[in-house]
Amino acid sequence: MTRIVYINGQYQPYDRAFVHAEDRGFQFGDAVYEVCEVRGGGIVDETRHLDRLDRSLRELEIALPMSRGAWQIVLRETIRQNRVRDGIVYIQVSRGAAPRDFYFPAPETPPTVVCLARPIAPERGEAAAESGIGVRTEPDPRWNRCDIKTVMLLPASLAKERARAHDAKEVWFTDGDGFVTEGGSSNAWIVTDDGELVTTPATNAILRGVTRMTVLDVADREGLRFVERRFTPEEALAAKEAFITSASNLVMPVTHVDGKAVGAGEAGPVARRIRRAFHGVAELVT
Repeated sequence: MTRIVYINGQYQPYDRAFVHAEDRGFQFGDAVYEVCEVRGGGIVDETRHLDRLDRSLRELEIALPMSRGAWQIVLRETIRQNRVRDGIVYIQVSRGAAPRDFYFPAPETPPTVVCLARPIAPERGEAAAESGIGVRTEPDPRWNRCDIKTVMLLPASLAKERARAHDAKEVWFTDGDGFVTEGGSSNAWIVTDDGELVTTPATNAILRGVTRMTVLDVADREGLRFVERRFTPEEALAAKEAFITSASNLVMPVTHVDGKAVGAGEAGPVARRIRRAFHGVAELVT
């Protein structure tokens, strides 16, 4: 099947989907993005994703490229043209193309908008969730505005590659005091001995994960106690369970941290419970 990519008002075949050489997303990382889960042809937590996209654009002073209604049309048409029933849809907005300069281009410069979708077999995620994953910790080298979902992902990419070299699927960044901030592309959680869910507070040091917010809704509905506070890798290793959350992973159990087992070293019942309940709470819009 030929993949189709939306770029600046046109749907282009994948091999002709280009942006300008002087696009600021390419030259400066001056762009933001969102990734939404597609489930049964519908978009999961679309409202929260588009709300966060609007916020990221405002924080970087990038003009809104289109209305909420127009975004909804583009997302659905991209999903339709790519025949994605289960998978992800990705949107990216840069400040646009202009002669390279550290100063922002003229206000009338149109943002560059890209949207693509691809299928992912749900069975892959379910299989991974059954066995769980390992994470590797390392100091967080990123800037102090991780709450903006920018495309400046090189530190996360390098860290995740190092994690993979150590047979881990994700990295957990730690701050200067040794507390876990978040994963390279996920939020971090533990379950304490008394069954309390713990996740890092949503400050500028972490991304306000959409899946994270919905998991808090799930915990509330399921009667699970939770607290937003910092925790250390050592506390994670002493916990009953750990897991990560993201749109592409949903709720993914963490069985090992730096090669050492968390709890029994297997996917735990709380993470499994939250994962099973997730789509019953999340917004699903077709």
